[in-house]
Amino acid sequence: MTTTTCPETSTNSVTRLRSALKLLCEAGLTEPYLNQESLRAQIRLHHDFAIFAHRHQEHRDAGNGGWPWTNWLLIGGRGAGKTRVGAEWVRAMVHGTPPYADAKHRSIALIGETEHDAREVMIEGSSGLLRVSPRAERPLWIPTRRRLEWPNGAVAQVFSAEDPESLRGPQFDAAWCDELAKWRHAEATFDMLQFGLRLGLRPRQLITTTPRPIPLIKRLIADARTLVTRAATHINRDHLSPAFLETVVARYAGTRLGRQELDGELIEDRADALWSRVLIEACRIAQAPPLARVVVAVDPPGSSRQGADACGIVAAGRAESGFVYVLEDASVAGLSPSGWATKAVALYRRLQADSIVAEVNMGGEMVRAVLREVDASVPLKEVHATRGKYLRAEPVAALYEQGKVKHVGAFPLMEDEMCDFGLEGLSSGRSPDRLDALVWAVTALTSRPTGGPRIRRL
Repeated sequence: MTTTTCPETSTNSVTRLRSALKLLCEAGLTEPYLNQESLRAQIRLHHDFAIFAHRHQEHRDAGNGGWPWTNWLLIGGRGAGKTRVGAEWVRAMVHGTPPYADAKHRSIALIGETEHDAREVMIEGSSGLLRVSPRAERPLWIPTRRRLEWPNGAVAQVFSAEDPESLRGPQFDAAWCDELAKWRHAEATFDMLQFGLRLGLRPRQLITTTPRPIPLIKRLIADARTLVTRAATHINRDHLSPAFLETVVARYAGTRLGRQELDGELIEDRADALWSRVLIEACRIAQAPPLARVVVAVDPPGSSRQGADACGIVAAGRAESGFVYVLEDASVAGLSPSGWATKAVALYRRLQADSIVAEVNMGGEMVRAVLREVDASVPLKEVHATRGKYLRAEPVAALYEQGKVKHVGAFPLMEDEMCDFGLEGLSSGRSPDRLDALVWAVTALTSRPTGGPRIRRL
C-alpha cells in the first residue's frame, strides 16, 4: 500500500481499504487474501493502525467548534483501547504518518499519573509504545533518563503528574496525557504542560482517560478547541477476555461504578438534588425477599407526539419488614396510550402485582379507559397530585436516607433523574416521569394497605 503525505487522500484510502477488508471478511476470503500477499505486505498491514481503528480511535480534523483541534480528549471505559490509540498516535506523530499527522514531530511529552504508571502502561505495557512499534521503528527506552529515542531522531520524555514542576523548561510539539482524571495535581500539571507545548506549527495533545467529573475534564469537554470521542468497554470486546465480560461487566453493568469505568460516562451529582449516587449505591441489592404487596405505578404523559414526556412505569414491592424494594423501571416514550397501558398491564401480570397505581390529574378518564380496555379486571388505584413534585418526593427521599428503600439491580435512567432532581426540577427542564412513577409506587406501598397480604417470592 502506497503511503501518501496528503491527510485527506490518506483518510479516503483508509476508508476504502477498511471497506474492502470488511467485504473479504464477510465473504470468508480474508485468509486466502493474506496468504497470497508477501510477508512484508502482511507485516505492514498488521502495523497500519488507522485501517483497523474503532470509530472512537479514528482521526478527525475538527473539534467541538468546527475548526482544527488542539486537544483530543478520548474518554473510555476499561479495556476500550485508550492506551493503544495513545501509543499509535505518538508513533504517527514521530513518523508523520497520515491521517493522524501531516508532519514529523521531534519532541513529545508523555505524562502518566506516576512515573511507574507511565513506564508500565504507556511504554512497556501490552499496548504501549515498545509493543506497537515495528522492529525497524522501535525506539530505544533509556530508563535512567526517562526518555525514548527513535532511529529518526525524535525524542519522547516521560513525566509524572505527581511532579508538575518537572515540566518547567522542556518544550514540545506534541503530548500524550494518560488517565488525566486520576492525576493528583491535575490542574498544576496540565497548566505546566501547556506552557511547554510551543514547538511546531500546531502543537497538539492527546488525553486518554476514564471519566471522572473533575473541573479540568469538564472544561476540556466544553472547550471549542477540543475533539471529544467516547467509547464503552464492550466496543473492544473482541480483544477482551470472555470471562471478564461475563463476570465483571455483568456484576457492575448499570451501577455508578460500571457506568463510569465500563461505559465511560461522566457521572455527576447535583448539589441540591434529593438523592445522591452514594446513597443509591448503598441501597442496591441483588435480590428481593418475599414480598407482601407489589404495585405497578404509572405516570401517564400528556401526549404521545414525538418529543413528548415519557410514560413513567415503575414496579415496587413491600416486605413484611416494611422495607420497600424497587423491582423494575419499565418506562417508555413515544407510545400511544394503548401502547403504554399494554406495557403497564404486562408488567402487572408478570410480577403478579396487587394493583396498578395511576396518576389521573391529566386525562383521568382517558387513563382509566385505556387501562380498562387492555384488562378490565386489573385493580386500579387512582391518585391525584395535590402537591408539587418536590414536596411529594421529599418523604420518599427520607425513606432512602433511612435505608428503608432498596433497588433490586440497577436502573440507570431513573437514577439519573433522581440525582438530578432539585427544588426547581430537573436541570433539563423536562418532566421527571420515571421519578414520578417511583414516588407514586413507594408512597402507595408505605401508606396503609387495603385488603389482606399475599406472600410471594420473585
